[in-house]
Amino acid sequence: MNDLGKLLVVLGLVLVAVGVLLWSGIGRGWLGRLPGDIHYSRGNFTLYFPVVTCIILSILLTLIFRLFRK
Repeated sequence: MNDLGKLLVVLGLVLVAVGVLLWSGIGRGWLGRLPGDIHYSRGNFTLYFPVVTCIILSILLTLIFRLFRK
């Protein structure tokens, strides 16, 4: 149970750090606008799905979780 507490504290700190960086505007230029992200608009309809951004975030989270697993 002690390891779970440490993991939650570290994940919380990482989440706060990422939130502060995004709030300050650092990720505004590239986050969600990578090549391969789907953006379709026609008339009143707009579809936006950040495929590549989701894949990159998934890879980063996988690496972070693997580091804390050992």
